[in-house]
Amino acid sequence: MGYTGHRPALDVVLDGLRRLEYRGYDSAGVAVLDGDGGLAVERKAGRLANLEARLDEVGRDTLTGGTGMGHTRWATHGAPIDRNSHPHRDTTGRTAVVHNGIIENFAQLRAELEADGVELASDTDSETAAHLVARIYDGDLAAAVRTVCRRLEGAFTLVVTHADEPDKVVAARRSSPLVVGVGVGETFLASDVAAFIEHTRDAVELGQDQVVTITKDGYEVTDFHGEPVVAKPFQVNWDLSAAEKGGHDYFMLKEIEEQPEALANTLRGHFADGRIVLDEQRLADQDLRDVDKVFVVACGTAYHSGLVAKYAIEHWTRLPVECELASEFRYRDPVLDRDTLVVAISQSGETADTLEAVRHAREQKARVLAICNTNGAQIPRESDAVLYTHAGPEIGVAATKTFLAQIAANYLVGLALAQARGTKYPDEVAREFHELEAMPAAVQHALGTVGQVRELARELADSKAILFLGRHVGFPVALEGALKLKELAYMHAEGFAAGELKHGPIALIEDQLPVVVVMPSPKGRAVLHSKLLSNISEIQARGARTIVIAEEGDDTVKPFADHLIEVPAVPTLLQPLVSSVPLQVLAAEIARSRGYDVDKPRNLAKSVTVE
Repeated sequence: MGYTGHRPALDVVLDGLRRLEYRGYDSAGVAVLDGDGGLAVERKAGRLANLEARLDEVGRDTLTGGTGMGHTRWATHGAPIDRNSHPHRDTTGRTAVVHNGIIENFAQLRAELEADGVELASDTDSETAAHLVARIYDGDLAAAVRTVCRRLEGAFTLVVTHADEPDKVVAARRSSPLVVGVGVGETFLASDVAAFIEHTRDAVELGQDQVVTITKDGYEVTDFHGEPVVAKPFQVNWDLSAAEKGGHDYFMLKEIEEQPEALANTLRGHFADGRIVLDEQRLADQDLRDVDKVFVVACGTAYHSGLVAKYAIEHWTRLPVECELASEFRYRDPVLDRDTLVVAISQSGETADTLEAVRHAREQKARVLAICNTNGAQIPRESDAVLYTHAGPEIGVAATKTFLAQIAANYLVGLALAQARGTKYPDEVAREFHELEAMPAAVQHALGTVGQVRELARELADSKAILFLGRHVGFPVALEGALKLKELAYMHAEGFAAGELKHGPIALIEDQLPVVVVMPSPKGRAVLHSKLLSNISEIQARGARTIVIAEEGDDTVKPFADHLIEVPAVPTLLQPLVSSVPLQVLAAEIARSRGYDVDKPRNLAKSVTVE
């Protein structure tokens, strides 16, 4: 959040941060320029309330002025402690920076700064930007920011202030959200219009690789090379009551629509110099070559992502993979040794059952690689390696964007194993990764089904039960679709492998029972496609109401579908990334139609920290 204008900046920034806290709550901080050469900063680990308590302690009159900025952090580099909280300052204390995103080349930049005698005060990638700006600042803050941005790699939004220019805030954007709010005698910057909707509905979109300078009288936008840019204005058409949800009816729908960004953030930085690179691998290639068996342990939605991982890892590496419910893992005495790799998946990194599974695996001398969405959580700390998903904070209790991010991370682990073991040539690994890189766009395309699915959900809201069928990677998608409906709409829902229908579940089919079918591609797995067509025919003959998710252009399925939902054609193993989207929307909208709180389903918590 950034502000300059006629109001006390501290009040405006804090109000904005309250509405942005859903984006991160590991720490919070503010910086205010007093107009007389002073730049005051306060920051505190934990939720925004901790910062406000700190401000009350030191006295809010120590941060007076009409220009300021603030930040709520979701930690990526560096533990969520006070010294890693934003804003970060240079050694003189006259430059301050807040940052969202990841600066991928920060290690190189940090080494360069330290070689020049700069002593960094935090473990973050963000602090490097403050020192770089300060080092080249010569009276033109926007020019200094542009120069620094041309050196940065990765995804970032930077907001920068300098004590010598107390009436300006400069910000830059690459692959991370930033929007300008235009008021009368005041101008705003934020990650989300929710932060300033109380003051203005007039906003301006910033494009990729652009820098904006705001003053109380307006704004100026350039590209990273200083060329003027005409920014696109727009008006926010929802009010303050919806602000925290970004104009959406509920957080879960907002997070469903954030999935392309979450996927892109998960994949970003994991392919360099022609190789798959994991975050904090701490496992040498030889360790991965020695692996002779993989266990995937997880709970709930994360477990379903692990089932997808089994298909991909076995296909790419020819290693046997077992997917286990973490709550059962250690109690059945699994066979583990030094050549076993255990992949532990947990959104929070604190899931009690998964943590105990990790501890059991370590006791048996197995190597453990964690897939997690929360920097510095317990499971990553107790694992040999970690791959962070970087999906961002997820407010809705039922997982959506973290599920897709976990699937993508699982694919990265599979490709890293294939690369180390030589079961795929480097060009094959590169091709698979580049296909993964295309998935954010495919998921964005799949979001085009939202309106159609919401309308269908309202028709199905009075159903007593819904069944879900799938084959191959469509089977875990069916399980996840059923789980979402149970979590949100409190309905009886079951997911089945379609080939098992005749072995019992077909007895459940009755007239008008909704059955959701996840179809494989007719091109990738033709034999499975034809068999699933037969399964649909069997249930249709018994009166079921068929809702079929199929790839665009698959005309063969149309006679079997009472309702057809088309998703983009993608490689077979990657299909869960697009076919899951309409099932998430279906569950959320059925729940809403039945009058339930979509974001806070009964009896559930975002993180299960007890067994």
